[in-house]
Amino acid sequence: MTPRFQLSPEAQGQGMTSQRARDRMIERLRSEGGIRDERVLGAMRLLPRHLFIDEALASRAYEDTALPIGNGQTISQPRVVARMTEALLESGMPKKVLEIGTGSGYQGALLAMLGLEVYTVERIEELLRNARRRFRSLGLDVRSKHDDGRMGWPDHGPFDAIIVTAAGAMLDASLLAQLAINGTLVAPVGGSAAQKLLRWRKSDTGMAQDDLGNVIFVPLLSGTL
Repeated sequence: MTPRFQLSPEAQGQGMTSQRARDRMIERLRSEGGIRDERVLGAMRLLPRHLFIDEALASRAYEDTALPIGNGQTISQPRVVARMTEALLESGMPKKVLEIGTGSGYQGALLAMLGLEVYTVERIEELLRNARRRFRSLGLDVRSKHDDGRMGWPDHGPFDAIIVTAAGAMLDASLLAQLAINGTLVAPVGGSAAQKLLRWRKSDTGMAQDDLGNVIFVPLLSGTL
């Protein structure tokens, strides 16, 4: 269930950042993006994406495009965020989810609005500070850590769902190990030339993998900044 929160005038937006702009984004996600999960669409309709990017780019917040957020990182296009979230929920609503790559905080905020217990890891301290400020301003309870995301967050595992928002050449075994039985993991895999969005479902007998199509993400790097 989407948490209820009161939006400040800044969060409500106006003109190109208004509720009408969010409504138009949702209609595009339905008609052109193929997104069908009304839980995801409903949460994205409420979540003010313009608060998660630089004020100079706010007028572009509800376009279906990735935008820079500093430090060589981007906020993913709404269609990709919606598709990844939808893919996590298709087998049932998870309770506890791990996000690798907090970035702007938009994906983590969306998961929290869906009522999930969210743990998120970010390697770039400046991005994490900004994301934490946004979570607080929206009254969203998201647990976060500044660390190498490729290691996950084993102290709080296993997780019912894991979402990775940067692309590695392969998926780290440590993340699969932190996925609970009957859990779902969604991650982009590949290099700069070609990437695929993949989904793993873990069962007692092993892993099942689905190809969700071509994507473009920033690289998943080790270490912290």
